[in-house]
Amino acid sequence: FLIFLPPLLYDAAFNMDVKQFRTHFYTINTLAISLVFITATGIAIVAHLMIPGMTWPTAFVLGSILSATDAVSAISITKGLGLSHKTTVILEGESLVNDASALIAYRFAVLAVTGTAFVFWKASLDFVIAIAGGLLIGVVIGRVLVFILKMIQQNTVVSISFILLTPFVTYLMAEEFHVSGVIAVVMLGLSIGFFSNHLFTAQIRDQSKSFWDIIIFLLNGLIFILIGLQFPYVASTISDGSIGTYIFYAFVITIVALLIRTGRVFFHQRQLTMGYRSKRGRVTEQALIDVKTSIIISWSGMRGIVSLATAIALPLNLKDGSPFPNRSEIVFISIVVVLCTIIGQGTTLPWLIKKLGSADTTKAG
Repeated sequence: FLIFLPPLLYDAAFNMDVKQFRTHFYTINTLAISLVFITATGIAIVAHLMIPGMTWPTAFVLGSILSATDAVSAISITKGLGLSHKTTVILEGESLVNDASALIAYRFAVLAVTGTAFVFWKASLDFVIAIAGGLLIGVVIGRVLVFILKMIQQNTVVSISFILLTPFVTYLMAEEFHVSGVIAVVMLGLSIGFFSNHLFTAQIRDQSKSFWDIIIFLLNGLIFILIGLQFPYVASTISDGSIGTYIFYAFVITIVALLIRTGRVFFHQRQLTMGYRSKRGRVTEQALIDVKTSIIISWSGMRGIVSLATAIALPLNLKDGSPFPNRSEIVFISIVVVLCTIIGQGTTLPWLIKKLGSADTTKAG
């Protein structure tokens, strides 16, 4: 988890168009926060009603694991597809921010299963603190890194070493203070990306890009290796007669998540249109999204490394030493859902873009 998440989030945030991120912040915020909790709740309800022995707490654990789209999947699949710049910014911005929402929901769901009392006001306060603390740490470390890079910008090797090391330091420091490491790394990447044109020499910029492209390519490959290594072990813990049933459960949950996402995206599109027409809100013409964009955003909700990592990270035992309830089933379903979304939605996304005629080589929002 630590190996994958910081560098991937940093690279995506670094390459983010900050101006467009601000323009579409309302849409990104809607997809990255409200949709995460709506999806987690929807999946939990379906899992509780459909899967025998799945209690409400364990159902919400499964829902939180599968509630967020993944930065790795979204970014790796959308690169090179010729998507409009607006669509790319929304998808990448969503996948950057929603990890924090999903991980916080996951943390509280696991605590509920292990016997810790859930207090809504305390959970809400912890959520706000986690977000605010992550923002603060990311901005502060970003400023410090900018200062350091200005001092050593003539030394290419040392500069790239600092750039590689800092996402890990930022993530670990944020988690040590019990705030969102994901948000901290995203803010770090946005900060460095904003100052990059004035901060980096042409040599550092070119070498850094080549280096990061290799790192991201290797990490993307390792994700699928991780799936391949984990799946046989998890499948062996489920009786042979039940595997087909749990694959069916995973397929149903995949459909439910897709329907919830589609409904929320189109509802948000209508909200944007009404807000723009009313002239009373702050919705600009640039922030509007059309039907084609809404369809692509709806279909681009792949799950990936975050869902896998959180599922595998579930504790083996509760505080009293008893096994974590439904752990094997949760991990198995999570892996199958990830495979369904990556194979089903990921492989058909280029065809969908071509069919809709939504490819766009312009950089305009």
